[in-house]
Amino acid sequence: MFNKLRTVIYHVDDLEKAKAWYSAITEKSPYFDEPFYVGFNLNGCELGLDPDSSNIVKGNQSIAYWSVDNILDSLQKLQAHGATIVQPVTNVGGPVEVAIVEDPFGNNIGLICGA
Repeated sequence: MFNKLRTVIYHVDDLEKAKAWYSAITEKSPYFDEPFYVGFNLNGCELGLDPDSSNIVKGNQSIAYWSVDNILDSLQKLQAHGATIVQPVTNVGGPVEVAIVEDPFGNNIGLICGA
């Protein structure tokens, strides 16, 4: 049923600040940059920033996990840019480790590393 992660959209209250933050974290510029939406292409997956918070309630109802090569380095970089750890590195079986951070805009970001 699910083929791959295609799009993750984070709702943000300051689009310019969020665009700068995600550009620094991903080391990429947006491919789509409009006042109503900013989109980054991350290896074929869309990371979207949406300033429209109509009917949006902040919370942690779902987590999208982004694959990373080194989870500790990734956490360090995210923290250096103002993210806070929600769940520290946790082994979830074999070589697979996960962690969750909260970006400065209230969105939870999952990281996953390993086989």
